[in-house]
Amino acid sequence: MSAYAVGIDLGGTNLKAALVSEDEGVVQSIQHPTEAAEGPDQVVSRMIEAARSLMEDAPGDVGGIGIGSPGAINWERTTVSQPPNFPGWERVNLREALSEVAGDRPVIVENDANVAALGSAFYGAGRPHDSFVMATLGTGVGGAIIYQNRMFRGSTGAAGEIGHMTIDYEGPIANSGVAGAIEAYAGQNFLTRHARYRLINHPDSRVYDLAGENLADLTPKLLFEAAEDGDHAAQEIFAWVGHKLGCALGSAVNLLDIRVIVVGGGISAAGDYILEPARESFQRYVATALRDGLCIEQEDRGNEVGLLGAAQMIFSGEDAHVGD
Repeated sequence: MSAYAVGIDLGGTNLKAALVSEDEGVVQSIQHPTEAAEGPDQVVSRMIEAARSLMEDAPGDVGGIGIGSPGAINWERTTVSQPPNFPGWERVNLREALSEVAGDRPVIVENDANVAALGSAFYGAGRPHDSFVMATLGTGVGGAIIYQNRMFRGSTGAAGEIGHMTIDYEGPIANSGVAGAIEAYAGQNFLTRHARYRLINHPDSRVYDLAGENLADLTPKLLFEAAEDGDHAAQEIFAWVGHKLGCALGSAVNLLDIRVIVVGGGISAAGDYILEPARESFQRYVATALRDGLCIEQEDRGNEVGLLGAAQMIFSGEDAHVGD
């Protein structure tokens, strides 16, 4: 009989959860608005509701609950500290908070980008590589480091925060408080706001047909639809984001000497509209001696990779080798 686990991906916009079979992958999934503005109690309540529903529907024993969350995670993988885009959160022990539904089953909490990297390493674009850097483009920008088939977590468990790397010390302030951090350019809310400013000078853009006269309904998805329709303004906005992403990723290569980048998250669905400009600028910001073998790959499993990675923590145990 297959082993099952519940994987939860706690996003700033949506909370996604899945029942995952170790043999078959995602068996059942659900999605709800995160309601982050309502505070941690409401978000935890939504997580409990989702986990309970999936566990009740499971055709076999559920081994535990894996959670991918934004913010810094403590070394014990229990507690989230000050996640960006989550008002009112200081330190929340999610293992304790979900104990009422988990019972004596393990609850393992990890940074959402680390979880996505784990999912990519086992199921996605990261599988062929023993070392790679993961960048996730969503409500915020996350990052993770897989080195020689192991997740590198740093001294406190918070390593890999590419989204907080600055590319302009006088640039816009990201939610992390860092001026010019890449999240202040490529995170969903910042990208949408910048697109509105840019499109003022493009009144004939297809985006206005999709998002309304004042662009009130603008999302990266609508921007992508316009780009696919040949809208040059939309394509230029994605290229602007891609260029800045490439700058940050080049710095990551210079620091880590890891040449493979895997890009995932919802905004990465824009594909080569972002990734081709990123590949071009990426080369320019990597030291000449480190340019052999450089590549940026798209994680084609989409948001599912985070759910798979969250469940994989339960299947493999907290200290599992990626290649196990």
